[in-house]
Amino acid sequence: MCTSIVEIVRAEGMAKRGDQWFPLTQSVVAYDHARHAPLGDVITLDFFNTGMGAGARAAVELTLETAKELRAALDRAIAAAEYEEAEVRGKPKVVKLVRAA
Repeated sequence: MCTSIVEIVRAEGMAKRGDQWFPLTQSVVAYDHARHAPLGDVITLDFFNTGMGAGARAAVELTLETAKELRAALDRAIAAAEYEEAEVRGKPKVVKLVRAA
């Protein structure tokens, strides 16, 4: 049974296929049956350039647990990057203090 879970967003960056890099225009996150991985249902991340044909594509199929771990790693990296960007732009860094009970 297909899940029909699909999220499509604009993408700005680069992807590599073989030895060639190409600019991205769109990315798709989906949950459905694996097409290539010897797994059941997977989270698929698909990055592509809509103007360059089917060859301008980079994709991965991940277990749900791996996708959760990747999401957590992205959240940590984004938070650290935003902290660094605030320093570069001269904005005061906000430090959240947690009091022990």
